[in-house]
Amino acid sequence: MKKFLAILHARNMEFIRDKSSLGWNILFPLLLVLGFAFVFSGEPKPLFKVGVAGDAAALTGTSREFFGTRYVQFIAVDDLAKAVDKVEHFQLDMLIDVRAGMRYWINENAPNGYLLERMLKGTGGPAFQRLTVRGREIRYVDWVVPGILAMNMMFSCLFGVGYVIVRYRKNGFLKRLKATPLTPFEFLFAQMVSRLLLIQAITIAVYAGCDYFIHFQMRGSYANLFLVSLLGAVCLISLGLLVSARLSSEELAGGILNLLTWPMMLLSGVWFSLEGTNPVVQKIARFLPLTHLVDGARAIMTEGAGLREIAPQLLILGVMSAVFLSIGSLIFKWE
Repeated sequence: MKKFLAILHARNMEFIRDKSSLGWNILFPLLLVLGFAFVFSGEPKPLFKVGVAGDAAALTGTSREFFGTRYVQFIAVDDLAKAVDKVEHFQLDMLIDVRAGMRYWINENAPNGYLLERMLKGTGGPAFQRLTVRGREIRYVDWVVPGILAMNMMFSCLFGVGYVIVRYRKNGFLKRLKATPLTPFEFLFAQMVSRLLLIQAITIAVYAGCDYFIHFQMRGSYANLFLVSLLGAVCLISLGLLVSARLSSEELAGGILNLLTWPMMLLSGVWFSLEGTNPVVQKIARFLPLTHLVDGARAIMTEGAGLREIAPQLLILGVMSAVFLSIGSLIFKWE
C-alpha cells in the first residue's frame, strides 16, 4: 500500500508542479462554458427563414404585418438569383421581393413554404405574385457528411501531428535529431507529408464505404472535392505543427489543441448552419480553417460548385497554411 501511495503522491505532485497544464485544466472548461453561453443564449430560435429583397420597413399598413410575425427570421438578400437557389435547396423557406412587382417564391415540395404562404395570405396585405421552384430536399446526412469528414480530418491532423511532436521533444527524440543535418523545415515538412498521405487515404476510404450504403448526393466534381480536402488537410496539419513548435508538456499541448478543436467543431458549420446567427459568431467562424474546408466541400457536394465558386476557400486555406508553416519553422526548437 505504501508503494501505491508513493506513486500516487509523485504523480499528483508532478501534475501540480506543471503550472501550465494545471492552468489549462482550470481555464479550458471555463472558456468552454462561457463560449456555449454566448453562442446559444438569447431568444428562442426562429422556426422559419424568409429571405427579403428590398426594404420591408418602407411598406405601410397591412403590407408590413407579415414582417412582424414572431418566430420567423427575415434575412436581407442582395443577390436574387442566389436566394432563389437557396429556396430550391431548402436553405430558405420563402423568398419575398418587396420591390417593384411584389412577388414571392416558395418550394412546392417544402412544408414550411406552404405554411408561410398561408400566413402571408392571412395577413390581408396586398396581393403578391406567386412563383414556385422545384427541388429535391437535401437530406441532413447529405448536408452534414462534409462536416463530419472534415471534423475527423481536423482531429487527426491536430492531434496526430501536434501531440506526437510534443512527445518526441519530451522523450528526447528531437534532441538526437538536432545532431543531424536535418533542418526544422525539412523535419516539419516530412511530418506534414506523412500525415497528409495517411489522412487522405483514410478519408477516401471512409467516404467510399459510407457512400456504398447511404448514397450521398454528389453534384460537383470529385477532383474539386479532393483539391479542397487536400488544402484543408495541409492547413490543419500546419496549425498542429505551429502549436507543437515549442511545447514540451503533453498536458499543455492537449489543452491548447482542445481549445482549438472545440470552437471549430461548434462554429464551423459542421452540425448546423450559422446563417442568421449572431454576426459576431459568424465573424469568428471566418477565422477558423475548418469553416472554409466545410464550406468548400459542402458547396461542391450539395450545390455542384466549381473551382470559381470555391476559389475564396482555396485561397484562404492556402494563405493560412503558408502562415502557419512559416511561423512554425521559425519558432521551432529541438529541445
